[in-house]
Amino acid sequence: MLSGAGRRNVIPEVTGLPALAWTSSPGRVAYDAAENTLTLTAAPGVDWSNDSLWGGQQHRASALGFTAPPSFSLSARVMVLSPRTTFDAGVLSLWADTDHWAKLCFEYSPHEEAMVVSVVTNTYSDDSNAHLVPGPWTYLRVSRIGPAWAFHSSANGLYWCFVRLFRLHTHKPVHVGFMSQAPMGERCVARFDRIEFSARPPADLRDGS
Repeated sequence: MLSGAGRRNVIPEVTGLPALAWTSSPGRVAYDAAENTLTLTAAPGVDWSNDSLWGGQQHRASALGFTAPPSFSLSARVMVLSPRTTFDAGVLSLWADTDHWAKLCFEYSPHEEAMVVSVVTNTYSDDSNAHLVPGPWTYLRVSRIGPAWAFHSSANGLYWCFVRLFRLHTHKPVHVGFMSQAPMGERCVARFDRIEFSARPPADLRDGS
């Protein structure tokens, strides 16, 4: 059964997650309760970016999620269903305000390659490519460990590759969730399934667990 399929302002109740809210304006979302699958469709030209080369800020994308607890992990398998365009992505996101946010992306590169990309923003964005993804999907995971955050990716949802460890330089509450971006395309349809949320982050960030 689809909830909110193709309609704005309808926020689904996703199994296993706290109540969800948008970071800004409502986006386009559909939820299949039987499959526990969340699908977000990005509008044309939306993204988050605080360009380190003085290219200005862009925060037209909106993420769907919840206030991050002091300790947790959130993971999902991510696939882009629409024809891919440069920098489109399905994203796990963190958002405090326009100067403090981060995102872990299954992104399409200018060289027409799918890859894991992470962006950490404390005033300006630190943009880092991780690795190529040969298949149609990848698993992404964001965790909170005390004052720090960790990003991981996985080919199978069992063995996790460390992407980065960082802090956001703010004491504001942080919104964690899901996002679709299409900075150079007409849309990006990002599907998130096998969604898992735990109050316990990994005990070791670098041993594959």
